[in-house]
Amino acid sequence: MATQSVNSQKNNNTELLLGAGLAVTSMILLPAFAMRLGLGASLTGALRIALMKASSKAVQGQLIPNKTCVTDA
Repeated sequence: MATQSVNSQKNNNTELLLGAGLAVTSMILLPAFAMRLGLGASLTGALRIALMKASSKAVQGQLIPNKTCVTDA
């Protein structure tokens, strides 16, 4: 039972870390790189939307394929 709790905690932390990283990338890093590279506003906006959707899916646990917990039988 304790193993399941620890694995669940690690999965939640991983999801939050991945989601936060993608959100920071879309809010701060992507616009800076887009400006530096001279990308248009519409392309930058589309990339930000895609990263925010990926961030949302990561926090909900839909991007991590091995989310199953191993329990002691």
